[in-house]
This record gives sequence, C-alpha cells and structure tokens, in this order.
Amino acid sequence: MARTNPRGTLALILLFCQLLFLFPTLPLQAEESQSEGAKESVAPAAKDRQGMEGIASYYAKRYNGRKTNSGARYDPQKLTAAHPTLPLGTRVRVVNLANDRDVIVTINDRCRCRKFPFIDLSRAAAAKLGFLGKGIARVQIIPLDDDEDS
Repeated sequence: MARTNPRGTLALILLFCQLLFLFPTLPLQAEESQSEGAKESVAPAAKDRQGMEGIASYYAKRYNGRKTNSGARYDPQKLTAAHPTLPLGTRVRVVNLANDRDVIVTINDRCRCRKFPFIDLSRAAAAKLGFLGKGIARVQIIPLDDDEDS
C-alpha cells in the first residue's frame, strides 16, 4: 500500500477549511462595503460646501519639473496643489488657521489618500500661507465654484 504524505494531507485540509469559511463571508463583506460607500458618498458632499479642516504640506524640491497627473510639469512658482479626491482642475481656497492667510490654488495632481483631509501645495502657495520651511500647517480647504474666484 502507498503511504500518504501527512504534510500534503494537512495542507489539503487547511485549504478546504479556508475555502469553506471564505464563501459564507463574501456576501456579508460586499454588503458592508456597499453600505459604507453609500454613507461616504453623502458625507463629503456636505463637507465640500463649507470646506474641511485638514493638514497642508508642500512639494519637496526633487519634484521640480516632474509631470503631474494632469500632464503639466510641476512648477514651484505656480499656485497649484495635489489632493487625493478633488477633481483635477478644481480651484480651492486654502486658509492657514494659524495666521488667517489664504491662497487660491488649482488642483493638478494626486497625492496618496490619508485618514484625514490633506492637501499638498506648491512652494509658492506654502510661502503665501506663511509655512514654507515649517513643513506642515493646519488649514481649511474650501473648494470654489467657477464663479467664486475672488
């Protein structure tokens, strides 16, 4: 008689158990993620009208001249910014909460998503807000309509 490999048998049992426990949980996970997605799609729209408080930083020097997600090259002298979710081309008023300085920037790049509102500004925008050289600042991020430029 041929002897079976105990490790192979154990591996098959573990694989079978994983598959057995995976299938009943898939529909529950899908329902939870859909309901969470519905909640999240309503909340940001309400926040966008009044703006959201978050953290701002600025691009490092090594990004000078690199292409952004919009296709334009990053110019540290222009008033531009990166945001994880706002549409490219959106104009945004950013207010430094420490000194009440504000600047209007155009979103032309993406930055990685974080658990809190975040915007990555050009060096010129950071200088106008008064935190160039300090790294980060607490800001209010207010998306503008096309007719709200000033």
